[in-house]
Amino acid sequence: MKTVYDFTVKDMDGKDVSLADYHGKVLLIVNTATGCGFTPHYDPLEAMYAEFRDKGFEILDFPCNQFANQAPGTDKEISDFCAINFGTEFPQFTKIDVNGENADPLFVYLATEKPFEGFGRGLKNAALNKFAEMNNKVFGDKAYIKWNFTKFLVDREGKVIARFEPTVDMEDVKKAVAAAL
Repeated sequence: MKTVYDFTVKDMDGKDVSLADYHGKVLLIVNTATGCGFTPHYDPLEAMYAEFRDKGFEILDFPCNQFANQAPGTDKEISDFCAINFGTEFPQFTKIDVNGENADPLFVYLATEKPFEGFGRGLKNAALNKFAEMNNKVFGDKAYIKWNFTKFLVDREGKVIARFEPTVDMEDVKKAVAAAL
């Protein structure tokens, strides 16, 4: 059975990193953007990381510019922005595509394991759904991720156990992380 440990990704310096290096840890894998309305999620993400990293928790941050060009900078610019504005210390990887023909295989796997089930109810969620639908028409059946700050929770054995759309309250994400630990 395939797990996240079967994947290799690129770090900020372009070097291969096997996700098997994270075996035994609870992971929150996130596609991010620096110019998104959800960019403030970096604050609660960093707070979670500070609180739980000594208990075997890691956040893996993958910048992506496929949603309204909200991550246009270089890897270094994105990394500097996150460190300066949010004090992030969790691992950040090179910018990737999460949708389309060039989608990173890790995100194809994650989205296949936990497919999109909607943004939820409410006006904000309905508005985001319209933006996502317009954006994702370009990718057709390869629109795996619907927007920035989609989060996947992975257990200590590398199995994807939850998907959180960016509209999910970060306290709910934190509760799920704590339960997985």
